[in-house]
Amino acid sequence: MLFHVRMDVHLPHDLDPQQRAEIVEREKNYSQELQRVGKWPHIWRVVGEYANYSIFDVESNDELHQLLSGLPLFPYMDIQVTPLAVHPSAIQR
Repeated sequence: MLFHVRMDVHLPHDLDPQQRAEIVEREKNYSQELQRVGKWPHIWRVVGEYANYSIFDVESNDELHQLLSGLPLFPYMDIQVTPLAVHPSAIQR
């Protein structure tokens, strides 16, 4: 199942810089591992924002929820999820 996900990050301005760096590093490692195993095949930065658009390829809604809630930055995110389906005009691979 494919999902289009927008993630907007809102870190507190008073967050300790060392804690911020640690969370961001854990986020990077977590997201890159999901990319390596094919669960997070696409990620794009939104220009001028601390946000991204991503495509997830997972087995279920529950799996997507588990992966998203496991993000170290999850407590600081607003997330919008859109399920995707094949378009009838799409040329299949």
